Amino acid sequence: METLTIFTPTFNRAYTLHKCYESLKRQTCKDFKWLIIDDGSSDNTFELVNQWILENKVPIKYFYQENQGMHGAHNTAYELIETELNVCIDSDDYMADNAVEKILSFWKEYGCEEYAGIVGLDATPEGSVIGTKMPEELKESTLSNLYGKYKVKGDKKLVYRTELTRKAPPYPLFQGERYCPLSYKYILIDQQYPLLVMNEILCHVEYLEDGSSMNMIKQYKRNPRGFSFFRKTAMKFAPTYKERLRESIHYVSSNLMIKNYRYLFESPCKFTTMIASPFGILLYFYIQHTNKATVLKEKKA
Repeated sequence: METLTIFTPTFNRAYTLHKCYESLKRQTCKDFKWLIIDDGSSDNTFELVNQWILENKVPIKYFYQENQGMHGAHNTAYELIETELNVCIDSDDYMADNAVEKILSFWKEYGCEEYAGIVGLDATPEGSVIGTKMPEELKESTLSNLYGKYKVKGDKKLVYRTELTRKAPPYPLFQGERYCPLSYKYILIDQQYPLLVMNEILCHVEYLEDGSSMNMIKQYKRNPRGFSFFRKTAMKFAPTYKERLRESIHYVSSNLMIKNYRYLFESPCKFTTMIASPFGILLYFYIQHTNKATVLKEKKA
């Protein structure tokens, strides 16, 4: 069995999915399989993937499901993955040519059950690191501490032990909603083990106009229950009080969208939520009256 599963949730992305496929064909190490979760596409994704399967250049497993949103596709992937490690490469992204080799050699040298996996770097198609690199002297860290304590910025690529992603509770599915922040699982795994830090580019990221990162404000409006659920976990395990307050403000705003006025009683951090309420009300009105697309951007896997 292969050591690494690269999984890709996709929804009507046949026009860009080939970038990931081509990058997998270029990998210098072939110890991986590609799992594609088709989240209800109505374009020619199936025909395209079937063509690639027949080419037999990359081991591919294709799974189709009715549309559940990105987090629902992640739930399905984590149920199907059997390899020791897994990494998500989005349908509009692609791997560096030696990414699999770097991941597996690094894990072979340093990995063990004391670590949740590896955190590496995302880069633009031109090769510029997204945000900042991680501190050179840092050998391990939870994802929360990377952003909260060490002030790292920008998206990072996460490689997890499959045992942990499978055991962590699944993302909740709310009727009429199609999004819950993926960081929910990462925060829970943070409470168990740190990640090994690898300052190497693993993935090239392009933010497309129809991508979730570029449409986070719309996601926020359309999926308030998913965001409210996530904020309770995020504030409970926030690494700093500043982060807890920020999560509380967003929690208040999301609950106002669903007209849940019992949010204070349901909060795991009631005093902080009470302090955050006036700011959450202001954020609620701001969100309701803005068309900006990149506010509240989530740290992407």
